[in-house]
Amino acid sequence: MRYLLRNGFVIIIGLLSSSLFAQKTFTNPLLPAGPDPWNIYKDGYYYYTNSTGNNITIWKTKNIAYLSTAEKKIVWMPPKTGPYSKELWAPEIHFFQNKWYIYFAADSGNNNDHRLYVLENASADPLQGEWIFKGKLTTPEDKWSIDGSCIKLKHKLYLIWSGWKGDVNGEQDIYIAAMKNPWTVEGKRTLVSKPEYDWELNGDLHSANDPAHVSVNEGPEFLVHDDKIFLIYSASGCWTDYYALGMLTANVNADLLDAASWKKSLQPVFKQSPKNKVYATGHNSFFISPNGKENWILYHANSNPGDGCGNKRSPRAQQFTWNDDGTPNFGEPVASGVALAVPAE
Repeated sequence: MRYLLRNGFVIIIGLLSSSLFAQKTFTNPLLPAGPDPWNIYKDGYYYYTNSTGNNITIWKTKNIAYLSTAEKKIVWMPPKTGPYSKELWAPEIHFFQNKWYIYFAADSGNNNDHRLYVLENASADPLQGEWIFKGKLTTPEDKWSIDGSCIKLKHKLYLIWSGWKGDVNGEQDIYIAAMKNPWTVEGKRTLVSKPEYDWELNGDLHSANDPAHVSVNEGPEFLVHDDKIFLIYSASGCWTDYYALGMLTANVNADLLDAASWKKSLQPVFKQSPKNKVYATGHNSFFISPNGKENWILYHANSNPGDGCGNKRSPRAQQFTWNDDGTPNFGEPVASGVALAVPAE
């Protein structure tokens, strides 16, 4: 009897210890490096990915705070040569029609060849089963295309991406088009945003040896709240400290393929914070906490000025709120090392 009581006491202490020491906070960055972060929450797990350049890797965790020690798996390797063998950028994981899809950009080793591609997996767990290469996601006019993202809204699928108007690198614009299915675009593309304000034009690459003017709108992401749909995008060169988020707004009942439906904000909605030592904030995604009540932004940033557009960019997450007019309020980028409560369960 004494033996049973003693063991019962030990078990109780063990349970209390586990509860007391469960991680309730986290600090940014979530990983030492990880540009173009993407996250989706489904069936009790977060599935995370970012640009690696040479493969598609997925992390799986019940708590975003555990990302650095989460299970991860390379789920797809490109061929050694060919049109989608190099420079794999900005993968995103989506769940449509009871299947998983990964959208990513890749090229042959020549940036002019960058186009979008699609993988499909019918497994309930995207780390299991087989990822099948569905092929090229050909955008209208088949121009240079990167940073593809999708949404299903009112039983319709839409694709947004960053692309060139023509065949020469001079300006990256944001386009939208309808989708016939998760791997096929149909109809025409609509230009909804191009670099035009001063804060969108940082990073001009023109020089005596390279006279081409390069200005950037890229990394578009959808965000829906009540009767509004927002298109949050990254502006200016990712190689500058001034990489920031801009915003377009439309009504969810509007014709999203009509450029006139979208209203562009005059100022960035999220930008660098020299005070907090966070620079080049951009290429974000959004997710909801497990309890469905909190809104979170996931983005990459640098910890030092001049760190550029390489692997010094690290993924960071913070909660955001809504303004009285229904627009998102992303606040200021939180400094590295500041304790934040984990997404509520």
